[in-house]
Amino acid sequence: MGAYRSAYERSIADPTGFWREAAADLDWFRAPERILDDGAAPLYRWFPDAELNTCHNALDRHVAAGHGDRPALIHDSPVTGAVRTFTYAELLAETARFAGALRRLGVGRGDRVLLYLAMVPEAVVAMLACARIGAVHSVVFGGFAAHELAVRIDDARPKVVVATSCGIEVDRVVAYHPILTAALAEAEHAPERCVIVQRPQGPAELVPGRDLDWAEVMTDAEPVDCVPVAATDPLYVLYTSGTTGRPKGVVRDNGGHAVALRWSMRNVYDIGPGDVFWAASDVGWVVGHSYIVYAPLLTGATTVLYEGKPVGTPDAGAFWRVIAEHRVAALFTAPTAIRAIRRQDPEGELIRRYDLGCLRTLFLAGERLDPDTWEWAGRQLGVPVVDNWWQTETGWPVAANPRGLEPLPLKPGSPSVPVPGYDIRVVDPAGREAPPGTDGSIVIRLPLPPGCLPTLWGDDERYVRSYLTTFPGHYLTGDGGRFDDDGYLYVMGRTDDVINVAGHRLSTGAMEEVLAGHPAVAECAVIGVADPLKGQVPSGYVVLRADAEVDEAVLAGELVALVRQRIGPVAAFRRVRVVPALPKTRSGKILRRTMRALVEGRDEPVPATIDDPSTLTVFRGPGASP
Repeated sequence: MGAYRSAYERSIADPTGFWREAAADLDWFRAPERILDDGAAPLYRWFPDAELNTCHNALDRHVAAGHGDRPALIHDSPVTGAVRTFTYAELLAETARFAGALRRLGVGRGDRVLLYLAMVPEAVVAMLACARIGAVHSVVFGGFAAHELAVRIDDARPKVVVATSCGIEVDRVVAYHPILTAALAEAEHAPERCVIVQRPQGPAELVPGRDLDWAEVMTDAEPVDCVPVAATDPLYVLYTSGTTGRPKGVVRDNGGHAVALRWSMRNVYDIGPGDVFWAASDVGWVVGHSYIVYAPLLTGATTVLYEGKPVGTPDAGAFWRVIAEHRVAALFTAPTAIRAIRRQDPEGELIRRYDLGCLRTLFLAGERLDPDTWEWAGRQLGVPVVDNWWQTETGWPVAANPRGLEPLPLKPGSPSVPVPGYDIRVVDPAGREAPPGTDGSIVIRLPLPPGCLPTLWGDDERYVRSYLTTFPGHYLTGDGGRFDDDGYLYVMGRTDDVINVAGHRLSTGAMEEVLAGHPAVAECAVIGVADPLKGQVPSGYVVLRADAEVDEAVLAGELVALVRQRIGPVAAFRRVRVVPALPKTRSGKILRRTMRALVEGRDEPVPATIDDPSTLTVFRGPGASP
């Protein structure tokens, strides 16, 4: 591990020197002299004396360097049949004008702007426009229910809301404007104005005195220049999905965020200026913030904004069509997307319809990547399949295979090694480091590197209580796992997905890995269900591949035998049920906690992020267990 080991060890031993050099890749209005402020530990701030502007680094500096004609943003929308490309100069012009429109509406440095938008170019423009004038944007996933939107409005207290009139799904139009109106009726805080992007598929009836039409606002808007902001000023607030009660707003600062994302594009994702990078996510999630909008543009690359699905728009070849048509060098998506594609096209026939010679790497993150999906994708695509693990809170990878720094051997089931800057430890309940091969809680020694959350919006105390007190001096990731003898990290899932069976602590992730290896299984989930004798017992749910022809009872027996063989009889794994689909969030995460509550007959609020509520019906009530 020559280049990687050298970079990693230096980032831990000399973080100020390491990140000072990384900061040189950006333009600064006032260059940082002091790199890390540890005066209020465990609250740390990076580049406390520096000033910059994130929008300037994402757009203006590339145009000034003579790259204005380079494609910056490709909007590909199979649900509307539209494809549009913006050059850096064109995206800068749109952004500067909307920044001027926001300023005319009274938005200034530090004011919040809430964005409730579909996957349209205006979403990228609005985010960058906020950054341009020093406003703080807070994106709420389009289609969130009115109550969830209302509590975020009350927490962020935006001066302006920007929304699309509707979102477009595979088979329906979702009216956003009535949801926004209902949310504003419920919220205590009232924004001064709402700017509505009218879409022809579902135009809204604007509310006089409250709503403004985006097109009309832009008609006479005057472009404005970038405003210098402190590196420690917030760039955005992103609320973690599925929260109840008062939402948890993850804060991202301007300076550390820009430095970390620029470094990660080159060193983790091996993407440089002019490359086409596609993060098949949504701007409402952290992946969309980091790797649809900011990181590619900070790099001078071309980013793809995709308004569609991995299957159904029109078929399971949708991703391969986008890669071939736009010459994508790297695709970043969730394992769920690949599993959905595989389920519809198990032999990869649709893959071979397209010229994918441009594709260098497939990156997968957002949930645990099972070895079977990893192997299938690599065999079908003929490129490295690179797992990477991170969180909304960190904003960029914690563990990954550093493809631009030094590609390392890939191991199925592992996101590889700690990324430079992250001092990862695996500890037992007493905080002692666990030896290689032993599961424990994954923590990160403070300070967290640049780009990670410095706090929660308006609540330092909650940040410290939630993340920094369980193991003093360390950030609690909430995930469990282990290192192997080569220093590779294995993330086995949330620590609350470790179940206690008759006194034995067992990972449901390890059981899922076994189930996923069966050739008939497309997707699976294992949850721990309360049991009066053993405390908890594992209960498995599997979705079959489209081409699977099996007897469900025979399959259940085979899966039980596999788990007993690989994990051992101690797992007490005896229950498996075939289901048509697993309940997931729109970002593809399986709702295991919700499943567990429903199976046990407990009341559990249905998360606002759920993709299809009908998938919950097979789990309701104590009789729902297989």
